[in-house]
Amino acid sequence: MRTRAAVLCAAAAVVAGSVTALPASATPRYPVQVSSVTWKKCGTTDYPTLQCGSVRVPLDHPKPGGKRITLALSRVPHTASASQGPLLVNPGGPGGSGLALAGFVASALPKKVAARYDIIGFDPRGVGRSSPAVGCAPGFFKPVRPDSVPATAALEQANLDRVKSFAAACGKKYASLLPYLDTVSAAQDLDSIRQALGARRISYFGYSYGTYLGAVYAKLHPDRIHRLVLDSIVDPTGVWYEDNLSQDHAFNDRQRALMAWIAKYDSTYKLGTDPEQVEAKWYAMRAALAKKPAGGKVGASELEDTFIPGGYYNGYWPYLAEAFSAYANGKKTTALVEAYRNFAAVDASGENGYSVYAAVQCRDSSWPRDWNQWSKDNWAAYEKAPFMTWNNAWYNAACAYWPTKTLKPTDIANAELPPALLFQATDDAATPYQGGVTTHRLLAGSGLVVEQGGGNHGITLSGNTCLDKYLATYLTDGKVPHGTGTADATCRKSPDPKPLKTKAASAASRGSTLHGLLGFRG
Repeated sequence: MRTRAAVLCAAAAVVAGSVTALPASATPRYPVQVSSVTWKKCGTTDYPTLQCGSVRVPLDHPKPGGKRITLALSRVPHTASASQGPLLVNPGGPGGSGLALAGFVASALPKKVAARYDIIGFDPRGVGRSSPAVGCAPGFFKPVRPDSVPATAALEQANLDRVKSFAAACGKKYASLLPYLDTVSAAQDLDSIRQALGARRISYFGYSYGTYLGAVYAKLHPDRIHRLVLDSIVDPTGVWYEDNLSQDHAFNDRQRALMAWIAKYDSTYKLGTDPEQVEAKWYAMRAALAKKPAGGKVGASELEDTFIPGGYYNGYWPYLAEAFSAYANGKKTTALVEAYRNFAAVDASGENGYSVYAAVQCRDSSWPRDWNQWSKDNWAAYEKAPFMTWNNAWYNAACAYWPTKTLKPTDIANAELPPALLFQATDDAATPYQGGVTTHRLLAGSGLVVEQGGGNHGITLSGNTCLDKYLATYLTDGKVPHGTGTADATCRKSPDPKPLKTKAASAASRGSTLHGLLGFRG
């Protein structure tokens, strides 16, 4: 899904119904020999107790005696006398680094809960400090890119040339690695980490794409799960082409929610009191930037990149609104360029994350190989959801030309797990609500907690005490709520933000917050 990994805050009809069933009784077991982890202090100002280590795992798990790769790990060790073992955490992506997330989760959980776990972060294969780390085409997102909407044959060809060249570069540079960058391989890595930690079972806490990774691991090794928490849940029946088309409509709704919020505060932003009027001004700004990019950096595609994070987290809305207002009311470009630097969902620093994102998603499942099918489906989506559709299409279009064969998605249905705890916001754009409902149905005995009316992506440990109470209870004693409706429990959404008291588009603090650690685009 479009959940690009950035250190900021992650299949069409041809694959519908085509899944790989992996009954637990037939789960492959690979006799992997792994060494224990040597931990060293690597604490930061935000997370002073963080430790770092690494583990060597097979590149190809069915051939454990072959080539090995290195996974980077982090840990905040338990401090209570009675430990519940390791809790592995993942921020999504695919392509998201989870090293800092361990520190965040340890600090955000109630102290009595965190004290009972060794909270383990990790960079999945190909990511960040793991080795080898993947980087297919440096500068791929360098501005200014062609307008994402292929309104002319020339624009369509320019965008096609970009994605074809990216796929070719990945194939040339990582021919021996790409066949092993996929979710099942990453899930088997989790079991190697478990062995390296000397644990009989692990607990797992994943956001976004990390929910699919966790569900796949649970399918492969249900007897090795102690607790399973999934927050903002991928629809496992749409991996990945259909899921991305679903995102387009959901992000369009979130963009319109932002326009309505701006209209509510017309006294601050001076963009009108009618949300449709505000939206029209946004598209007028987009058209103007397509002709003359702001600061030579923010064209139409970069403007979309800048506003897409607003669909993930409404805490960014005041900053985006200020930049929008400054441009629309006075053609001032400074705030818009600053917002692009701070918030854009793609940037040069995310090149590793995007490369892994593409490699995993393109390998995980079948994608249409006929560009005419992409064109037909995305123009149909664009007609109803113009905000992100074509930007999202080009973000994933390398999969139409990917140099490796594709796998089939894993059927995550599971009746052998202990009860899992699921969290989902009803208006989540990156992983729409149906993903939580479907996964709840597929994981027998699970409990689904819904944030009613919430639109943020990644909803636990973000200030909603109702949600966090369910999380703390579950991590303490394994209890999940059970109700009679679609959801087993509901919580009120966190309140929307207010306009900034001081104008400073560069003042958003992201590094130590959850939404600064989650992966964009799933």
